[in-house]
Amino acid sequence: MKKHLYLHKLFKMTGKFQVQFLEDAAEFLDNLEEKAREKIYYNIQKAKFSNDKELFKKLKGEIWEFRTLFNKIHYRLFAFWDKSGNNETVVISTHGIIKKTDKTLPGEIEKAENLRKLYFEQKNLLS
Repeated sequence: MKKHLYLHKLFKMTGKFQVQFLEDAAEFLDNLEEKAREKIYYNIQKAKFSNDKELFKKLKGEIWEFRTLFNKIHYRLFAFWDKSGNNETVVISTHGIIKKTDKTLPGEIEKAENLRKLYFEQKNLLS
């Protein structure tokens, strides 16, 4: 079992929202060193219980980012909200990057937006 699947079960704890990882986000996490991955999971868990913009910040439109600084490296997981369910609010993480500059590249936000649109198109087809 991949580590992100095991740790994802920990995210079922109560909080303001649940977190799900799309394939690109899960693959990004799987390819990180264990300690970096654990710090990202820890920060996501903290973000579920607080309104800390250092952990979870709106970028543009419907796109947000989970933010982690670990060993002087800035990690970002892009995400969006899915509030269409009857029971719970879900944050869907689309993909991740290691940030090398102060600004988020517009292409990364566009990629997250495209994955968001695809997610809702597929979800509507299954409904």
